[in-house]
Amino acid sequence: MEQTPLTAQVRKVFGRKVKSLRKEDFIPAHVFGHKIKTIHVQVKAGEFSKVFDKVGETGIVDLSVDGEKRPVLIRNLQIHPVTDQPLHIDFYQVNLTEKVKVNVPIEVVGESPAVEKKIGLLLTPVSEVEIEALPADIPEKIEIDISKLANVGDETKVKDLPVDRTKVEILAEPELVVVQIGELVTKEMEAVEAEIEAEQAEAAAEAGEAAEAVEGAEEAKEEAAPEAGEVAEEKPKEEPPTEEKPSE
Repeated sequence: MEQTPLTAQVRKVFGRKVKSLRKEDFIPAHVFGHKIKTIHVQVKAGEFSKVFDKVGETGIVDLSVDGEKRPVLIRNLQIHPVTDQPLHIDFYQVNLTEKVKVNVPIEVVGESPAVEKKIGLLLTPVSEVEIEALPADIPEKIEIDISKLANVGDETKVKDLPVDRTKVEILAEPELVVVQIGELVTKEMEAVEAEIEAEQAEAAAEAGEAAEAVEGAEEAKEEAAPEAGEVAEEKPKEEPPTEEKPSE
């Protein structure tokens, strides 16, 4: 397998201070592995994105740390939930003579006659499988040709995946279904689903109205309540009128 080069620098910024690195277009990372002392590094965001687009989490990266070459796999890439920008990278240094475990994506290729003829629906319950192999033998992906899936119920299981079993061991259950042709959704089911969606939308609207009513009541209560420390002024008591005695 071809090794893709990437340059890294030893990192001297840690903790919350790594925000300053990201502002300079660097991504904080570290290199770890079996019998390897962890090294804290940083890589250029633009360069890393190009490498990751090419190799993903299955390709070997030839990471150069201050001139020293290290074969690594990309592990545990942390992504910002809003911007989708990389926040942190784990580089796992591998021994090219020792097997490693990785998840390999499954890619569907071809056209299913059952789908083309609108006989059934293509179901893909599994998107990746865990394998064990030497780093150089890790496949970038496992392709499944669905051109022979012509009837409802036709399927491909883990035991049917086209990999070189002498080099790659698939760790998932052999009988696990990876791709299958399922039944088309009937009009009756579509009507039931539409009814369920309508009921859910109505319930959500009612919940929203109730929440607004509660919030309005709380606001009114707060406005009516006296501020802390404020004491209501007492009205002076009116004294009863005194009766004048008749002059003697």
